[in-house]
Amino acid sequence: MRKDWAGSGVDLHLEVAAGGGRRRGLEEALRRAVRDGRLPRGTRLPSTRSLAAELGLSRGTVSAAYDQLVAEGYLATRPGSATEVADVSPATPSDPRLSSEPPPAPPYDLRLPAGPSTTPLHDLRPGQPDLSAFPARAWLRATRHVLSTAPAEVLGPCDPRGRIELRAALAGYLARTRGVLTTPDLIVVTTGFVQALNLIVQVVDGPIATEEPGHDFYREVLRRAGRETVPLPVDGLGAQVDTLTGATAAAVVTPAHQYPTGVPLHPARRRALREWGGLVVEDDYDGEFRYDRQPVGAFQGTAPDRVVYVGTTSEALAPALRLGWMAVPPSLIRPVAEAKLHADAHTEVLGQLVLARLIETHDYDRHIRAARLRYRRRRELLLARLGPGPGQPLPGVALPGVAAGLRALLLLPEEGPAEGELLAECERRRIALRAASPLWRGDGPGGLLVGYAAPSERAYPRALEALAGALAGT
Repeated sequence: MRKDWAGSGVDLHLEVAAGGGRRRGLEEALRRAVRDGRLPRGTRLPSTRSLAAELGLSRGTVSAAYDQLVAEGYLATRPGSATEVADVSPATPSDPRLSSEPPPAPPYDLRLPAGPSTTPLHDLRPGQPDLSAFPARAWLRATRHVLSTAPAEVLGPCDPRGRIELRAALAGYLARTRGVLTTPDLIVVTTGFVQALNLIVQVVDGPIATEEPGHDFYREVLRRAGRETVPLPVDGLGAQVDTLTGATAAAVVTPAHQYPTGVPLHPARRRALREWGGLVVEDDYDGEFRYDRQPVGAFQGTAPDRVVYVGTTSEALAPALRLGWMAVPPSLIRPVAEAKLHADAHTEVLGQLVLARLIETHDYDRHIRAARLRYRRRRELLLARLGPGPGQPLPGVALPGVAAGLRALLLLPEEGPAEGELLAECERRRIALRAASPLWRGDGPGGLLVGYAAPSERAYPRALEALAGALAGT
């Protein structure tokens, strides 16, 4: 017997077995609901009269089932109060879906490794801005404006490419600040770079080149999508694009500020990449944050018909917003939009409209300018404390790359200490950062990737001193 619990005030589907008696079937259905977490602790159950009417059972059958489950500890009741779900431990840990143990951390995890204390005291994780500097007031003003002026229709289905308000704002902003040549019709709003990469692999056939060293997480995304990746070596002039062949369908590159070495792509190599025949995926993850000169313009502006330009708010505002964008060549906009439609229909709308408002009012520009000054000072402090010169805590450490971005690569001297030894010391001091060697496919040089943007303004000097102490103490 299959019954739907539809009008009791608790939206829950119960499978009441036909065999073994109605009371026993109801008892087991309720047990499963509590064990599975569909009825969490404190949930108020319907009265016996209401549930009996919903399920077509006698009130006595429901009362007997409730009494049995109260006796077993699944339910709790008090005089004058409704019957509630009691505090029940999770189901048997042999069920992996209900296991209380967390899954193992992947090799690209950015947090502290498991140990006696995994709560960082000093947060120097790369890839994260200073969340305490999020422009909350501007975001609130924009949100109020959107909610008070937007028609109700914006809460309905959306173009898979995203709201036209944000696509139009992005087209103007990217042209003005990054030299991107696009139109609103050629922009697709995504939930970030990972989704953009997953959309691209659905519309391009063949191997995909990724920079070596490069972001290991993105290599894993491509591997899980079933795509072959080939290394694109990087040296002091950026990606060695002359190694790309006609057999490679696409290349994922970071021309403005290579990840993680920090070097921009040399002009001669930009020209060579433009002449190469494959699709270029430009990850402009921090292109707005250049400190010693005007930011290098986006490579997309030199070859808009062959470049997919990707950007996000993850480092400019906050990763949790899950807002990104793709400027797509005309030949790919239809298949990319269709892939987005079948991936998740569209990105959530209110965040898109709020971001569009921030861009239109130039609050976004003001935030970027303030962040650029803040992160420039932090990089200068890091270089002064850890770079070459007297008082360096670990002589021989190299910090390659230009003055840009939200992170620094610290390459360790060959004579030691080893990367693992230094990571252990950082863990002991509760410093959160990440190892550099996994960014190479093979055995990469030892080093640390330090995110100097993550701490608050007050916490950063202490975090930098803690890192200097860890370097000196190994």
